Amino acid sequence: MKKSLLTIVLALTISSSAFAEKDFMNHTNLMNHGDGHLMDMDGGMVMGQNKDTLPGGCDRIAATEEITVHAGHKYSEKFPGRMFAFDKQEYQFKPCTKLTVNFVNDDSIRHQWMMHGLPKYLYPKGMFHLEVTGPGKISGTLIFPPNDKTYLVHCDISQHMEKGMKAQLKIGKGSGDLPSIPGVTANVIQDNYRKSIPEIIAKPKTSAEKKKAKAKKAQQIAEENEPAMSGLMIIGIAAGLLLAPLLVRKFKGMAAGEIVGTIFEMLAQLIGFIVKLITGLISKIASKKTAELPKE
Repeated sequence: MKKSLLTIVLALTISSSAFAEKDFMNHTNLMNHGDGHLMDMDGGMVMGQNKDTLPGGCDRIAATEEITVHAGHKYSEKFPGRMFAFDKQEYQFKPCTKLTVNFVNDDSIRHQWMMHGLPKYLYPKGMFHLEVTGPGKISGTLIFPPNDKTYLVHCDISQHMEKGMKAQLKIGKGSGDLPSIPGVTANVIQDNYRKSIPEIIAKPKTSAEKKKAKAKKAQQIAEENEPAMSGLMIIGIAAGLLLAPLLVRKFKGMAAGEIVGTIFEMLAQLIGFIVKLITGLISKIASKKTAELPKE
């Protein structure tokens, strides 16, 4: 019994230590992998760092700036329907500014602060990227190009940007606003937080209303399926109008039985004519097929 209790206590101790909140880590001891790519084994990463090389078109460093960016769940509380966010959603700097970003992750998961669209001759893959796994801080530096441009800054972890972790960074005047930046620009697809249930679900129909709707639907189906006046019908009506005077003269003075007999006789003659016509056509086609080819 004592042995079992000791095993349970030991298991609980191990599990609690495994799921304990991670201590805040300042990622400063990073290995340099070249091309501005720095990382450590504790989940810290910098990609595309550039502290010295001026982008083309920049004669000098126009300004030296430093910002601290926080990322976490608590910053999304002011944006309904969002789960993650940065503490700030918009930045603006002069062209050719040298910027140091101190990126602080306040959550116990992985977050990033990433920019795309930088000149690839200077920034591999056109990207500047800061990343921290769990609570911690990491810093990186870059130099902006001289163009007026608006850059998307976001977390590239799956669904983090869609859930609110994005901002825009303008160089100079920028190149316009980006859509769906929380608290800055309107969403491309607006969220819907209606509390009311649709009337069609909230208010069930009575039996009388159901019967009425069913009858209306049946009538609609009948109207849709009812064929329009066909060409054959029009031809039949025209033929009837033309033959009516002739038939009236022919049947004038006849009894009902005589009229019926005459009609059947006329139908028999018509059928015989059609059969004779078809037979003649078949014979003509057959004779052409069996005709001998001329000798050379």
